[in-house]
Amino acid sequence: MHPERIEPGPGQESVWDYPRPPRVEPSERHVRVVLAGEVVAESTRAVRVLETSHPPVYYIPAEDVRMEFLDPTERTSSCEFKGRADYYCVRVGDVVRRNAAWSYPEPSPAYAAIAGHLAFYPAAMDECTVDGIRVEAQEGDFYGGWITPEVVGPFKGGPDTRGW
Repeated sequence: MHPERIEPGPGQESVWDYPRPPRVEPSERHVRVVLAGEVVAESTRAVRVLETSHPPVYYIPAEDVRMEFLDPTERTSSCEFKGRADYYCVRVGDVVRRNAAWSYPEPSPAYAAIAGHLAFYPAAMDECTVDGIRVEAQEGDFYGGWITPEVVGPFKGGPDTRGW
């Protein structure tokens, strides 16, 4: 049982209004990922994945990611909707964040829009922003949602939310 839905105010959206299965939508918002003083990714061509109870996950086109900072790892995971995810280590100088980014190289047909895109865990980066506003990381170490002031929960990811 999940806690009571927070009613969104003007200009806000509730994650409890997001669909399941998730929806993919283009975003022209300026997203930025920073680690160890380096801009690892920056784009106005990201797509958002919106799923019930989760803050949006921004998938950034690989062309807008400085791939020299990413190394593939052996980790994979599976999403019942999107398919198999591959993970990356993000390395800037001596700063290393293992499995801090992921992609779906061959997503299921309904999620073809995220092919060639990468997502980043905000908690693993020094800073992730949307239109210059620093995001809050979704709680937990599995989901990688980006919480901004216009998104309200409660959010899945923390202790005791697995069954939501």
